[in-house]
Amino acid sequence: MLDVLLGLISALECALEGVSFAGDAGVPVPAGVVLGLVSGASLLLRRRWPIAVVLVSVAVTPASMGLVLSVVGLYTLAASDVPRRITAALAGMSGAGTFIVTFVRMHQSVAGGEYDPGRWYVPLVSVVMSLGITGPPLLYGLYIGARRRLMESLRERADSLERELSLLADRAEERAEWARTEERTRIAREMHDVVAHRVSLMVVHAAALQAVARKDPEKAVKNAALVGDMGRQALTELREMLGVLRATDPQSVAVLVDPVPLAAVGAAAAAAAAAAEEGPCLADIEALVGQSREAGMVVELLVQGEARGCDALVEQTAYRVVQEALTNVHKHAAGAKVRVRLAYRAGEVAMQVENGPADGVTADAGLPSGGNGLVGMRERVTALGGVFVSGATDAGGFRVSAVLPDRMPAIS
Repeated sequence: MLDVLLGLISALECALEGVSFAGDAGVPVPAGVVLGLVSGASLLLRRRWPIAVVLVSVAVTPASMGLVLSVVGLYTLAASDVPRRITAALAGMSGAGTFIVTFVRMHQSVAGGEYDPGRWYVPLVSVVMSLGITGPPLLYGLYIGARRRLMESLRERADSLERELSLLADRAEERAEWARTEERTRIAREMHDVVAHRVSLMVVHAAALQAVARKDPEKAVKNAALVGDMGRQALTELREMLGVLRATDPQSVAVLVDPVPLAAVGAAAAAAAAAAEEGPCLADIEALVGQSREAGMVVELLVQGEARGCDALVEQTAYRVVQEALTNVHKHAAGAKVRVRLAYRAGEVAMQVENGPADGVTADAGLPSGGNGLVGMRERVTALGGVFVSGATDAGGFRVSAVLPDRMPAIS
């Protein structure tokens, strides 16, 4: 609507000025009116072809028509995305045309009159008219164009930031889901290691208790006491685990809601390391082997290298690997001989649990297996940057081996 209104005003103005132009040029008045209408109506094309509109205004300047056409055309040209050198060239042409026409008209008026204002008057008026018609629309158009481009840039930047925030939110949700999954897996591993080993030993001792209850009451009493000790140890470890979970509950919540997931995961890792301080260590492996011996297993423990302290999480992982391997022997190779090796090397600690084939005499305790023991051991070891290998031996037994770094990398 604005373009139509400006086009009508410009066409009427040029048509009226075309009447004067026709009289001065000696052409028919209708021709001057038609020329003015066509020239003024070209303003309708200012948004699509601003250069053409300015060129038309420059072309009709000698006919003293197109003031609205020139002003609006220059404004539109300056506000558009036309290269600045083209804008400057066309503005210079428009200003020069206005100066020349004004100079000639003023000179004729002064020469034909009786009053002589001086030699400076005509050039000064011509310069003022040229700058007054060309300068304001040009400067205002440049300002509007720059402001428009700035607003578009800000909108694009806001859209880009919104997309980045959306991606960050999606990534944070993925990290939070990953943290929840890791926490569930860690808790499942701990529960499996604590419950499976103790309960397996309790089942083995209960079976032995049932076998000797009538024949050897003293041994039955001893086995009953061992079953009670195993049950108390299992309850103690479960209480410790539940206590750790309650103590680290705020940090677990932080993992789920922290907008910087990496920092939250680092906090969770630090919490897990802190929890490991109260867990089992390498020094407890001898007692662990002793429990299996008391359950009737033939176990040999070999320690190579000078014993030294490692990171708490490393020692707990090594203990759990040996514990789960012995539990698997109780479940799947009843009566088999077992050899446990623990080696302290430069910068790492290695452990290996190897059992021979089942003797075929010892009764199977009928312990259930969920098939998660080896998976849990592998996850524990690889999470600390270690190496885990398991598989059957040529002698018909089974071997579990793991190598762990004795120090955990610092979390920044």
